[in-house]
Amino acid sequence: MTAEETTAPEHKIAGAPISWGVCEVPGWGYQLGPDRVLKEMRDVGLLATELGPEGFLPSEPAAMARVLSEHGLQAVGGFTPLILHVRGHDPIPEVERILEGYAASGARVLVLSAVTGSAGYDTRPQLDDAGWKRLLSNLDRVALLAADRGVQAVLHPHVGTMIETGEEVQHVLDGSSISLCLDTGHLLIGGTDPAELARQAPERIAHLHLKDVDSKMAAQVQSGQITYTEAVRVGMYRPLGQGDVDVPAIVGHVRAHGYNGWYTLEQDTILTKEPKDEGPVADVRTSAEYLRTVLDQLD
Repeated sequence: MTAEETTAPEHKIAGAPISWGVCEVPGWGYQLGPDRVLKEMRDVGLLATELGPEGFLPSEPAAMARVLSEHGLQAVGGFTPLILHVRGHDPIPEVERILEGYAASGARVLVLSAVTGSAGYDTRPQLDDAGWKRLLSNLDRVALLAADRGVQAVLHPHVGTMIETGEEVQHVLDGSSISLCLDTGHLLIGGTDPAELARQAPERIAHLHLKDVDSKMAAQVQSGQITYTEAVRVGMYRPLGQGDVDVPAIVGHVRAHGYNGWYTLEQDTILTKEPKDEGPVADVRTSAEYLRTVLDQLD
């Protein structure tokens, strides 16, 4: 099946390597190589990709751009874990280094995650007032730096990071000018209704990560019955249309407010070995087809 047969040019649907199990967390699972991942993205008609963790694509900017071009994919930007709340730690030098690669690849969205500083997403500390002040200040500093380079910085609320719950998301909206990456899964698991957030603050949403979620399993993560990693491993994330996220409402709210960014399919996956069958691309195809139907109905 060719890209022309599976997508329309006006639908800016992108992929993310995590949908193929490629993740920055040590010991996350079996890591597929970029040739397979990028080829399968194009095979199902995706037009662009997020860049994945460091080491997935070549670190040298021109080489990265060449690999993406060979696979017919644009660069959206990348998921960027940063420590933003620790006294004496300045995230700016790391962001400057990352943005150098953006200039060569044409990436335009810096997806920030306010990580704890520990590996994984199963535990996290709580911020005091001084930590919140540093985090919010650093978000604005990074956003301004990115804007000076022609890049949109967005904050990605994420399970197991310093910004997870609905109250914490609201604190960012009230205390910082940074835009948000609306990740439909992480918001729901953190206790925020992503459709309601899209309705209440569409002007702050500058990037979308679309995944579906088994809400019963998400509730087990919220209550501490199972860890986030365990839930991902047993299939908490579902293809679009097969879980409890109201994807049509979310897309409708942001489109009504002029959203013209990427719709990034991001179904977090853990692999134990090289798939012998189709593997993760089957779910990506299902999500892409569902999303195209939603977008077609809104056109």
